[in-house]
Amino acid sequence: MTANAHESEATIPRRGYAPDFLGTPIGLPALDPAIQGDAVRWEGSEAIPYTHFSLALSTSRRFARWVAWNIDGAGIKMLSRSNLDFTKDPRLPADAQAGNELYAGNRLDRGHIARRADLLWGEDAEALQANRDSFYYSNITPQMDDFNQSSQQGIWGRLENALYEDVEVEKLRVSVFGGPVFRDDDRIYRGIALPSEYWKLLVYRENGVLKARTFLLTQDLNQLRAVLALDEFRVYEITLAELEDRTRLRFPEVLHDADPLPALAIPDSRERKPLAGTADIHW
Repeated sequence: MTANAHESEATIPRRGYAPDFLGTPIGLPALDPAIQGDAVRWEGSEAIPYTHFSLALSTSRRFARWVAWNIDGAGIKMLSRSNLDFTKDPRLPADAQAGNELYAGNRLDRGHIARRADLLWGEDAEALQANRDSFYYSNITPQMDDFNQSSQQGIWGRLENALYEDVEVEKLRVSVFGGPVFRDDDRIYRGIALPSEYWKLLVYRENGVLKARTFLLTQDLNQLRAVLALDEFRVYEITLAELEDRTRLRFPEVLHDADPLPALAIPDSRERKPLAGTADIHW
């Protein structure tokens, strides 16, 4: 599928992330002034809309700084990914998106930030277009091909599912924010700095109370060599304040009010233990 064919299939307007999805307005993350100039602009905005998700793309890193999406768990559809190719978003500069040139001929996999399965809801036209939109490289970051073989990845890949399994989520509606952490010491490969950490923020209502839970996935890339060997993954539950420090993003105050986990703010982060399973999550 060519980029033009992919784009021509935008049959309905792309409205992006819905801030009122949970009843309480929850705005998008703001970039610190120091990194605002690094954002790719679309129609004058750093927030680029897709179907059921929006994102901010870094010009220098060529990956999204954040992706925000809504999940209607009651309306999820089962759609195939057959005949859908990864492609650069033709609305955006090609050189601001890390495309197939990064992934060809190595062990790097193309990993969705906003999970494809999370986006497949709504009317048929919405779900079909969200399925296609999820394959734009602006929603993709590199993961090692053995990512799914790590026991810790089992937690990371199941966070949204675990929330539905363990919590009485009102109306089965969840808003999610996620993305990579850009660090100065990220390893350079083919001229692109590969993120070594990822984050995810789940927002939902339980018994009328708005809650927010934040998670960090750390990949140890210190042993990255020509064969791209990966050591291990660890998943931690962290505070929203710590996430802001790591990412230079600023989240709405309503999410800070919904993040009542001050006990997780351990002065020495080395003392914090990784999650051994979904049962360790403080919902």
